[in-house]
Amino acid sequence: MKLKFDVCGRTQPDPFIFEDDGRLYLYVTGSEGVEAYSATDLTDVWHYEGVVTAFADGRDFWAPSVIKHEGIYYMYVSCYRSIDGEACNEHMHVARATSPLGPFTDEKRLYHRFSIDSHVVKTDAGLFLWFAQDNLACERVGTRVCIDRLLDPYTPANEVREMIVPTFDEEWFTPQCTPERNWHTIEGAFWFQEGEWQYVMYSGGCYQDDTYHIGYAAAKTGETDLTKLDLEKHTKDGHFAPVLIKNEFEEGTGHHSVIKWRGEYYAIYHGRDYAPKDGSGYREERTARACRLQVKDGIITAERYENKL
Repeated sequence: MKLKFDVCGRTQPDPFIFEDDGRLYLYVTGSEGVEAYSATDLTDVWHYEGVVTAFADGRDFWAPSVIKHEGIYYMYVSCYRSIDGEACNEHMHVARATSPLGPFTDEKRLYHRFSIDSHVVKTDAGLFLWFAQDNLACERVGTRVCIDRLLDPYTPANEVREMIVPTFDEEWFTPQCTPERNWHTIEGAFWFQEGEWQYVMYSGGCYQDDTYHIGYAAAKTGETDLTKLDLEKHTKDGHFAPVLIKNEFEEGTGHHSVIKWRGEYYAIYHGRDYAPKDGSGYREERTARACRLQVKDGIITAERYENKL
């Protein structure tokens, strides 16, 4: 179901949902900065709050996420930026605020290489950053889901470990990236725990293609050091088996976050309505949508309806 917004003509790529003191916040990708919305319920009209994060010399702020830690709100986001004359290509940054609507300031770059699509979580073992980095020294080159421990919200341990890697042709992004080998994309990780199981959902493939999807990996464990998880990628008898992919009423379904709201799990993702293609190239049409998830015994299934949750 498409979420309802109080402004027309805006899109909500890479939506990250965050609950604080009973109010919901949605943070989305923006060219000039991270944009935010707020609401009191998933099915209410979401109010546009404007740009809440923008760094000097920054552009294309991708896939933000937020965590509240010791009373402070921290946003993790990637962007293009020039720092001390050095061009910064899609590197992860962190900034902080005293309100979920910012402004998020005091930014710091976390990694000096390609790093996108954050999700920071806290367990009894500390803070952990899920994100995506690329790997060229493997059979299926491209991006994959990684994890790093955070010493504090501003300081990564730089002990990056790959956690979910490409295994299917449906995870190709586009052959044009590497003419000699197909580029694969596994990104947009979101971790959560339900009962004895821990889940990491992710997006795979190219957001413009029919195979763009959301999948997941899971582990039955009480391990709190998330770098030690032994995740098993969900398949159907070893074959590609996404949770969300294009259906009869929406396409381009991917990059999501998850919330447990009033006892039920929901995926908040972006998608596109079907529309005639006029041949003029890709236009940004991704809007935020929601569907209920059934989560039980290591299995996630999605209940998708066009006009209701």
